[in-house]
Amino acid sequence: MIPNVSLTLTAELHTHARDHLFPGDNLEAAGLLLCSRAPGDLTRLLAQQFLPVPHSACRTRTADEIVWPGEYLEAAIDAAEPQGLAIIAMHSHPGGLFGFSRMDDESDALVMPCLFQATGDLHGSAVMIPNGAVRARTYTPALKATDVGLVRVAHHDIRYWWSDQLGRQGRPLAFTSAMASELSRLTAVVIGVSGTGSIVAEQLARLGFGRVILIDFDKVERKNLNRILNARFIDAENGRLKVDMFAEAVVSYRGPGVAVPVPASITTLDAIEIAAAGDVLFSCVDTLEARQVADLMASSFLIPLIDVGVVIPIRKTGSGVAIGDVCGRIDYVFPGGSTLQDRDVYSPARVRAEYLRRTAPDEHRQEVNAGYIKGIAEEAPAVITLNMRGAAAAVNEFIARTYPFRLDGNEKFARTEFSLAACDEDYTAESAFSRAENPVLGRGDLEPLLGLPSLKRPRKAAA
Repeated sequence: MIPNVSLTLTAELHTHARDHLFPGDNLEAAGLLLCSRAPGDLTRLLAQQFLPVPHSACRTRTADEIVWPGEYLEAAIDAAEPQGLAIIAMHSHPGGLFGFSRMDDESDALVMPCLFQATGDLHGSAVMIPNGAVRARTYTPALKATDVGLVRVAHHDIRYWWSDQLGRQGRPLAFTSAMASELSRLTAVVIGVSGTGSIVAEQLARLGFGRVILIDFDKVERKNLNRILNARFIDAENGRLKVDMFAEAVVSYRGPGVAVPVPASITTLDAIEIAAAGDVLFSCVDTLEARQVADLMASSFLIPLIDVGVVIPIRKTGSGVAIGDVCGRIDYVFPGGSTLQDRDVYSPARVRAEYLRRTAPDEHRQEVNAGYIKGIAEEAPAVITLNMRGAAAAVNEFIARTYPFRLDGNEKFARTEFSLAACDEDYTAESAFSRAENPVLGRGDLEPLLGLPSLKRPRKAAA
């Protein structure tokens, strides 16, 4: 079952909290998480900041008890109030109890009313054990407690801690039914359900994801029947939306409710708010603007992103043109790491130039620039084998991160580039990319969404 309430921490914040909560003396320690919220119907808390309570300031610190002064709670309230952030009071359990003790319940009964009296409508508490696993719960102003169903940390590896699997040791083995069982509780988002995206979506649905959100505004045409999975002649004749066509196909082998069609551009407010429910984003798009939005979503909503692109460069010969290469690129981006912009996949200047080119009257030149085969206007390029190669690499990248199976550590594979012409595959480590300041990291639903003025929500009319 897909959890209604979740908490996500960046790897850097998780490490900061763990270092403070476990200083090596086997005594409890405490701190406060400040969390934004992702848009949408689910309660998705996004940790922005960890405020440590100094060990020396605590009145009591033992192996199973901690008492800390209220002034640190007041400081957290002052920091949270301007943006309406939720506050999660967090402490360690050095003994390894992955749950809440009777003393924890009594502490929350004192702390939570103070928080609600000061600010906000949602706060909570959390515990961390020595291996870094986190369990959390939220409270309403009426002090009704709800377990946080899933706590996530995405880094080189992606970690999940489920509230109802407290006794489980380790993680499922890759490519097993246990992996499929866990995937049934997760949501994948596929941005662009065309040549590559339809193949990605097919794999995700058949792997067992509980929900696959499909985002694409385009319709099926005859020219792309040779590369969009599940597309039929009748779909092209009727000008059917790609997402509706694909969602219907998923029903035939997974049943209803798994595929969620979103017939809109990812640049729209509605599509972004729906995509915020994802546990992983797959960017299978052919414009820089869409990649920029996917990149900003990954940072703002703390969702790992896998971006895939394929292309066939050509070269001039004495008798005309020839294939220069047949290649693809897969980038894995984790929240707080280097972004697609850091990696020069796009830049604001190139996004703007793309927009101007798209709105210019020279449509033929635009199609030549945007096609699979650079420099040739192909209406129906026969590229499904290349799309399959790139799509499989993208989905296997997610599996490798969540259920590690590589012989080398995942930090070496931030980017994978393959050349079918050269029979070559190259890898770039995360450490090879510079990382700029990220002003939207953990921004959540703060206005304007993703920090883009064009995504400012309309004001509600006064009652």
